[in-house]
Amino acid sequence: MLRFSSLAASAAAFAVAGDSAIFRGPGLLHSAGRLPPAPVLSGACVESKFLPCTTSRSWIRITNTMALVREAVLSKGMPSGLTRHNSRVCSQERSSSSTSLSNVFIRTGPASTNASTHYGGGSAATVKLFSMANQKCKSASQQTRKCGKLVCNAKASPNGSEGPKMVVAITGATGFVGSRLVERLVKDGHEVRILTRSETRAREIFPETRYPGVKVAEESRWDELIQGSTGVVNLAGSPISTRWTPEVKAEIKDCRVAATSKVVQAINSAPKEARPAVLVSSTAVGFYGTSETSAFDETSPSGDDYLAEVCRVWEEKAKGLENGTRLVLIRIGVVLDKDGGALAKMVPIFSIFAGGPLGSGKQWFSWVHRDDLVSMIIESLRNPAYEGVINGTAPNPVRMAEMCDRLGAILGRPSWLPVPEFALKAILGEGATLVLEGQRVLPKRAQELGFSFKYRYISDALKAILTS
Repeated sequence: MLRFSSLAASAAAFAVAGDSAIFRGPGLLHSAGRLPPAPVLSGACVESKFLPCTTSRSWIRITNTMALVREAVLSKGMPSGLTRHNSRVCSQERSSSSTSLSNVFIRTGPASTNASTHYGGGSAATVKLFSMANQKCKSASQQTRKCGKLVCNAKASPNGSEGPKMVVAITGATGFVGSRLVERLVKDGHEVRILTRSETRAREIFPETRYPGVKVAEESRWDELIQGSTGVVNLAGSPISTRWTPEVKAEIKDCRVAATSKVVQAINSAPKEARPAVLVSSTAVGFYGTSETSAFDETSPSGDDYLAEVCRVWEEKAKGLENGTRLVLIRIGVVLDKDGGALAKMVPIFSIFAGGPLGSGKQWFSWVHRDDLVSMIIESLRNPAYEGVINGTAPNPVRMAEMCDRLGAILGRPSWLPVPEFALKAILGEGATLVLEGQRVLPKRAQELGFSFKYRYISDALKAILTS
């Protein structure tokens, strides 16, 4: 297999002949578009300190190249897995006199630690590439800075478990979402560090006999466990599905802000060599306020109610990250699974033939299956393309009435007894807002990144949850 010590080592290695590109080297002539079978380690492996060759079955397709890398597609498998490109590099260095090239395939694997990381498994990734013919660049590092980075996109198994081992520190690990996240990470061979307020409770949920190697620390030792982590996931927050007294409202806001502030401070103060590369911090779709008619994506403005205010302050605290640490803010919808969340409260009522829509039934219900949310969090940890706000909701929100109809049908129970608005307000007070009003939230950014939802429709999610 041909290996170049650097993509910039010599432009002579990149020969141009008409519309084809040929990699030349001792004992190898690999023409553009002529692909080796996927399982066979053959073809042109272009190696540099940024993109070392490995046995990973992930490929980059370079298209419309003009004597330098301009556009690319990351794919797992060939050629059916190929998808669209997302971004360009080196566009400022295009040359109209250069010959266009197409269908050049370069095998690549995980990047070294001094470059943005590309993981295997077909994941969307950020990969640093540079010109093979730019004479202005005197070194590989100079070329990387000149040509920038490339965000590639692939839909082939983007949420797989392949990739380097991670060390992940987690707040809220004992909660509904956090506990499943810990299970997944441990199962996939990653190291987990639990940041908790009660080590006793955490050890009850994650006993050492079942979770060997999982570290647990109370608040006084959070800094210690955050240092040296690959990434941090912040899921801390007290439950909000209760009656909102003034004291409860203060706790809902203060506990989230305090935990986020502590995590951000620990990351910022960590030594450079021990600083986590990414913080994935939860927030909520309550950021957008409520509406029966509007649809919200990540670019939509904030609402003006109490939950919107909580989310704004919560997110602003996370944005206090310094030193270039990547931040992902996941605005989470109603999380569904069998042993907690909204379904844990709804299923028993339907089971005794007393189920029905809450309030008018016209309010939007923006939901997400717990497994999809956990996959999104893991992908956010390891994929540098994930940055900024991402809505953690399924692509197809439904009205509350439809949600209840589907639930009743799967349980074999009628959805015939609506719960009137006044009854919910009597029980929950202002907290009834959670179920009486909703918002139609769409995961535009996750879909742009190629995230693959396992459960896109409410019927499929409910069937998987209730019949497994």
